[in-house]
Amino acid sequence: MTKLYVGNLPYSVNQGSLTDLFAPYGNVASATIISDRDSGRSKGFGFVEFEDDSAAQSAISEMNGKEVDGRKLVVSVARPMEERPRRDFRGGGGFNRGNRY
Repeated sequence: MTKLYVGNLPYSVNQGSLTDLFAPYGNVASATIISDRDSGRSKGFGFVEFEDDSAAQSAISEMNGKEVDGRKLVVSVARPMEERPRRDFRGGGGFNRGNRY
């Protein structure tokens, strides 16, 4: 199974249309659009997972640089997610509240 990163997506693309874009290259196991947690609006990128590695390579060669709704797609093999420290938003707000000016 190969997971692809798809960047520079038009904001109008949803999971269904993302699947439809990549379906001609093979069986799409999953398609996900990444959206902003607060607004719910697309962040302009997503991921497509193919069951067959050769289908994924075919999709990369055909779709990378292809124009969709005026935007050139960026398609590559997805990198593993990096471990990032958890942000703690409880109190403090990042300001040094002990000092007064």
